[in-house]
Amino acid sequence: MGRRWGLLVGVLGAVWLLGSGQGGRQPAESAAQRCFCQVSGYLDDCTCDVETIDRFNNYRLFPRLQNLLESDYFRYYKVNLKRPCPFWNDISQCGRRDCAVKPCQSDEVPDGIKSVSYKYSEEANSLIEECEQAERLGAVDESLSEETQKAVLQWTKHDDSSDNFCEADDIQSPDAEYVDLLLNPERYTGYKGPDAWKIWNVIYEENCFKPQTIKRPLNPLASGQGLCVEKRAFYRLISGLHASINVHLSARYLLQDTWLEKKWGHNVTEFQQRFDGILTKGEGPRRLKNLYFLYLIELRALSKVVPFFERPDFQLFTGNKIQDAENKMLLLEILHEIKSFPLHFDENSFFAGDKKEANKLKEDFRLHFRNISRIMDCVGCLKCRLWGKLQTQGLGTALKILFSEKLIANMPESGPSYEFHLTRQEIVSLFNAFGRISTSVKELENFRKLLQNIH
Repeated sequence: MGRRWGLLVGVLGAVWLLGSGQGGRQPAESAAQRCFCQVSGYLDDCTCDVETIDRFNNYRLFPRLQNLLESDYFRYYKVNLKRPCPFWNDISQCGRRDCAVKPCQSDEVPDGIKSVSYKYSEEANSLIEECEQAERLGAVDESLSEETQKAVLQWTKHDDSSDNFCEADDIQSPDAEYVDLLLNPERYTGYKGPDAWKIWNVIYEENCFKPQTIKRPLNPLASGQGLCVEKRAFYRLISGLHASINVHLSARYLLQDTWLEKKWGHNVTEFQQRFDGILTKGEGPRRLKNLYFLYLIELRALSKVVPFFERPDFQLFTGNKIQDAENKMLLLEILHEIKSFPLHFDENSFFAGDKKEANKLKEDFRLHFRNISRIMDCVGCLKCRLWGKLQTQGLGTALKILFSEKLIANMPESGPSYEFHLTRQEIVSLFNAFGRISTSVKELENFRKLLQNIH
């Protein structure tokens, strides 16, 4: 009896060891572990960790930011979706109805937004002539004081093209149209296959810092070639943007399409295909960490540009004075919340050292990112093109903020100079692009929960 009992105890103990992973084969990782096992702790080249970002974004920032982006000032974006592709001619236009973009009718856009989208006069020789010309274009809010109007008009006296990281649309072009971003949300459209891969292949080819032996590096950082912080950052920004877009498409996937209704929601299988560590040969979790790196870059840009938005003359002008004042108050609350974030990225680590070499590296960085913004005109799906152009312009604006000499030199504690300026297009793209990244971080929390019980 004692021997049998001892044998039974031994068998049960062995079973317990196998089940607990302390003996024999290790238990299979869960689906959540395969996607998120590496998405924790500190990020490379940063003093911040993933968990701090999650708490800050999901519970302190995300709800208020979404509220701001639903306001008139931020929901209408002017874009030219008819610009020809500058790199090849054989664009295959997506014929799916979900790829289409519905532009706004003229009477749907607030008059204040339509007027301030024009450039201010650069040819006028005096304040009176400038104001008269600006009023003909509807460029300046007539309720502003003369001193403030003068300050507004000064914005165009300084050419900031050397600071721009994007090739922006000419919003005065007859082909440029307003789009209501709330009515044309970013979601899965069915645009995939060779055409979509061609876009991303060319984008990754613009990563001029990649190892020359690899045509399209999924992770050039893994080869251990000792890249400097700028070169690592360039790749990680592209990878982070790619990852964020894939999160959006997985979170707003077409789950049901019948003549009665369409149902959009989370597609866990699609998410796994893009981020599961096994299915992506270890790349998926790295892509998600690059998404967090992108979040920190854009977060830091917003914290740095707070003085620009604090200026008394700056308005989120739509023509509705009460709403405009409330939205500016909400905007400043969000920016001050962002500024309070304790672990901001330090952009001073970029383009340091020998000045000549640093300037050359910065210019290469800028020009290659400009090319990426041009590639967006080659996307065959118009809705994908819309959101691709907006998000690259938003990231380009963030880089402009981080590395503009005018912002660095002219925003002392006493207040910013008018040499640094952001257009309405840049402002709308900056906040909407960050809103997309913020949404991605929030959606990762949702996917973690959905994946927890899947093996």
